[in-house]
Amino acid sequence: MASEGDEAPPSLRQTASGPELLLRAIGGPREVAGKVGRLARTMRLYVDRSQIDARLDRLEACGLIDRRPATSQLFFGSLDMLRFVIEPAAREYYAQKGISFGFHQLLRVLDDPVSMIDPTGFLSERDTIVGHVMQVVHLNPVYDLQLIQMFPDGLADFERQVEAMVDGTHPRAKTIAAIIEDPGYHRRLLDYVRRFRSDPAAAPPTREQQGSLRDDDAFRAAERTFATLPGFVSYCNDLPRGVARLARRYAGLKAFPVDLAEGQ
Repeated sequence: MASEGDEAPPSLRQTASGPELLLRAIGGPREVAGKVGRLARTMRLYVDRSQIDARLDRLEACGLIDRRPATSQLFFGSLDMLRFVIEPAAREYYAQKGISFGFHQLLRVLDDPVSMIDPTGFLSERDTIVGHVMQVVHLNPVYDLQLIQMFPDGLADFERQVEAMVDGTHPRAKTIAAIIEDPGYHRRLLDYVRRFRSDPAAAPPTREQQGSLRDDDAFRAAERTFATLPGFVSYCNDLPRGVARLARRYAGLKAFPVDLAEGQ
């Protein structure tokens, strides 16, 4: 492992050609088989509520959830998280980096399609959640470190996998290298995972946004709300119940509802 003071070299994402990045993201037969298996297991969870309930039980035991949203509330809450925080922040960030947003999303899908069909993570396997955090320079990773506690060994395995990514020994190191654009990200992430395990209130490494998004009051309120698992779940619980009502609300809502923001 390189020392903390070493300057990381440019990432493969910054230096390789488009075709090379596509091939790297797809990987070989072993990587493809792993993706297909994770996708099939995740799809089964859509109809197996018992496993979701067991995960929520563990999050409640950790004090991260005090009231469970309905599945429909989680789904529409995740759509709001995507449209009001994740997508606009990602578009701004990748524009600053000179990276095509659409091509970058294609690489992410090729590396692991599950991370794109389950934005909340509640339906994902432990390794899918860890892989997602390693493949995307996160605006704030605390949500995922709280979420991974759905699994009894979640945090310990999270640290082990990020350490392997830093060392270059992780099984997905080659495919993730085709996506990650910040060569120092995994070191910062590993440092934070270790600090979080000692102190869950440790300050997270938030991603810098050099555009105007954080000048907008509604975006800052949305970012604050969706940055943590308790904030997201609280938002979902405040949504109406029933798919029809939620769908009508989604279609008519054009800006983040600041009255539902965390801390209001």
